[in-house]
Amino acid sequence: MPTIKVEEFQKLDLRVGKILQAEAIQRSEKLILLKVDIGGEVRQLVAGLRPFYNPEDLVGKLVVVLANLEPKTLMGYISQGMLLAAVEDGKPVLLVPDKDVKPGAKIS
Repeated sequence: MPTIKVEEFQKLDLRVGKILQAEAIQRSEKLILLKVDIGGEVRQLVAGLRPFYNPEDLVGKLVVVLANLEPKTLMGYISQGMLLAAVEDGKPVLLVPDKDVKPGAKIS
């Protein structure tokens, strides 16, 4: 695996986000449309979590968000970041803080 310098890692804007809304994208079997508070700003994210998470179970959850990822359009919806997850047995497991943290808290 290639290594990176600390300066490269510091370019990532990782923040705690709080999922405010989550709904299945009807034309997709995989995608969920999320509204996530990342500290004074609400971002729209599209995540391929539908086979693994019920949208209603995500609301209120604290998650880790890559906030400075270039926006991408998926099925007509703009995704303004990415949720981070581990992969276990081919299934995503969302990364979550182990204590309550304010939305927008920087991760370093």
